[in-house]
Amino acid sequence: MNKADVYYKTNLKKILDNGCWDVDPRPKYNDGTPAHSKFITGIFEEYDISKEEFPIPTLRNTAIKTGIKEVFWIYQKQSSSLDDAHDMGIKWWDEWDIGNNTIGQRYGSTIKKWNLIDNILKTLIEEPFSRRHIMNMYQYSDLEETKGLYPCAYETIFSVRKENNDLMLDMTLIQRSSDYIVANAINKGQYLALQMMIAGHCDYKVGKFCHLVQNLHIYDRHINAVNELLNKTPLNDYPMFHLKEKKNFYDYTINDFEFINFDKPTPLISELELGI
Repeated sequence: MNKADVYYKTNLKKILDNGCWDVDPRPKYNDGTPAHSKFITGIFEEYDISKEEFPIPTLRNTAIKTGIKEVFWIYQKQSSSLDDAHDMGIKWWDEWDIGNNTIGQRYGSTIKKWNLIDNILKTLIEEPFSRRHIMNMYQYSDLEETKGLYPCAYETIFSVRKENNDLMLDMTLIQRSSDYIVANAINKGQYLALQMMIAGHCDYKVGKFCHLVQNLHIYDRHINAVNELLNKTPLNDYPMFHLKEKKNFYDYTINDFEFINFDKPTPLISELELGI
């Protein structure tokens, strides 16, 4: 059982046994029924990528490749256009169309408006040991400018440290909210890819990937699927991925990643695909 599977089973059990039910939930199912969730708060996971501790559970398939393409959409193309997303094979944002075929002044548009990725690349190279390497997409002026989903994975914090003769890049992803069995593993995988791309651009090695979620939840209609996951036996062949070479941040494509053991995880559970 890899570290991600240990976290996965432990946290799912914590939610079932000790979680709190929400009150007056915002999201609804497709049939209009309120989508209630059970949640725990302040959940932290830590992985040392240099020791091949990857944040990808084996208990179900995870759409890591599409997640990485979403990173390209947000951080390379810096777009909120659903046409751009579709061109890159990303369809899961369609329900957040604000009426003009965009998701509003959010995510990629915020990255572009505030020049967040270029600034972080510049400061990581020029002042590597600064404690101020932060990208935050929770910009209140942007939230007020248009309708749209408030960013869930909204902040990344980077640190550079010296280990022997190598400069290691550590990153922490912060989320206000995370659907643990539908999207959480995708978010971890795609932001690890972002960390790898930034490390490659700066000629650093990838160190620790950390993940902090304030509200970690499962939905009421997914309880049976959670129990099914808890009864599954994790695989021994752990999914991993690496960048094949270092290059400019904006030049990376999905073909620059080598994926290992991604053809082996267990099949999707149909109930999980009813996500909100």
